[in-house]
Amino acid sequence: MVSRVHGRSRGRERGRGVRGSVLVGLLCTLALAGLGYTAWELRGIAANRADGDPALGTYRQDPERADKTAAAVLDGIVREAMEPPTDGKAFANGAGPVDWRTAGWQPSDPLEARPAPAEPAIGALFSPGSDGDPDHHCSAVVVHSPGGDLIATAAHCVYGGGFRTNLAFAPGYRDGLAPYGVWVPTRIDVDPRWTEDQDPDHDIAFLRLRRPGYPGQRLEDVTGAETIAFRTRLPAPARLVGYPHDSEQPLECRNTAVAAGPTQLRLDCADVPNGTSGGPVLTDGRTLIGVIGGRDGGGDERTSYSIYFGDDTKTLYERSSTP
Repeated sequence: MVSRVHGRSRGRERGRGVRGSVLVGLLCTLALAGLGYTAWELRGIAANRADGDPALGTYRQDPERADKTAAAVLDGIVREAMEPPTDGKAFANGAGPVDWRTAGWQPSDPLEARPAPAEPAIGALFSPGSDGDPDHHCSAVVVHSPGGDLIATAAHCVYGGGFRTNLAFAPGYRDGLAPYGVWVPTRIDVDPRWTEDQDPDHDIAFLRLRRPGYPGQRLEDVTGAETIAFRTRLPAPARLVGYPHDSEQPLECRNTAVAAGPTQLRLDCADVPNGTSGGPVLTDGRTLIGVIGGRDGGGDERTSYSIYFGDDTKTLYERSSTP
């Protein structure tokens, strides 16, 4: 580089070289610091993972560990309402059991996700601790089940290199408030094909939950629940809902869900960012036909995906609903 330096420019090049040496040293220092941070982050991730039973795709959460997670969420991240509703009917949204195909349903205009009211049966999934994720990293939805304690989310939200052990769900979350409490898993179920190689056609998980400090309280009795449907006829009018990881309120978008091959469905809506993974795709108001995930980890800036809820999803739902 200096072989072509002449006359007056030589001094400037020498100065540039000194600054360059300082810059190189600074970059090396930052690189080493980055390596240290990465090691710290990896330790945090490893500390919040468990093997469970990957061959079955099931993890039974340690109650003490789960209680510590709930305490961590409530210690400065969110606060509970003083008198949480208990009838599960706090949000209607005109979303009763209607046939959207014939009821004058309209897609969003423009086809962009917009902020939406919080809903009791939809919430943010938290993972406190040094695992490199924001406070709430995914979304989830309460699903009707015999035990009244089930949520659905994307498998990639709860399993990666092991089952996450630091999960907590805040239904109806908004602006730092958990009006329906903070709930933690007792069991997580995913398809073994997800634990084996993260097959995007099986990016679905079901979690059974309890609320620490409220023995016997059932999630569904507090929040209500969406009804899950299998082998839904497509195309179908649909609405997606989710919590961006950098936002304290949900967003939603409406469009027609179409088949993306035999194992995925697609819903074209712009501005659906990270954190919405696991959020519900709903039709006919409160019928769950998908969760954001699947192909490409859930999509890109213009398209969202979900796995198609077929026989495999039904089998997993039935397994997760069994004590």
